[in-house]
Amino acid sequence: MISNRLFRALPAVTFAIFATAPALAANYDFLAAPEIDLNRVYRLDRATGEIGACQYGLKDNSVGVTLCYPPGEGAGPQPPSEYGLVASRHEREAGVFRVDLRTGAMSICYVLNDSVVCTPPAK
Repeated sequence: MISNRLFRALPAVTFAIFATAPALAANYDFLAAPEIDLNRVYRLDRATGEIGACQYGLKDNSVGVTLCYPPGEGAGPQPPSEYGLVASRHEREAGVFRVDLRTGAMSICYVLNDSVVCTPPAK
């Protein structure tokens, strides 16, 4: 038999579990580039706005390699906020939009040479 003390503590324990749920939520968003003949996926840190990308690459006598592009100019951490990724519907667009969900500012991010770069945020 369960004691009354346990029943009284149950709401507090339940609240503690659900209060920590946002901390356990996903920290990253992933989005494929809209270009139909490109196998690139962008990765966004939702809290910092930092963005990178990876794609499949061929390698002789192998199953292939994962080629990743680190954050470059404008793609590093941004002011603390809540960020998301949006793809255009343009089938030849290799980049994605980084959006600040709190301010509405947007940047266009794409791979240039060996890194991901982003335009300055604008509204």
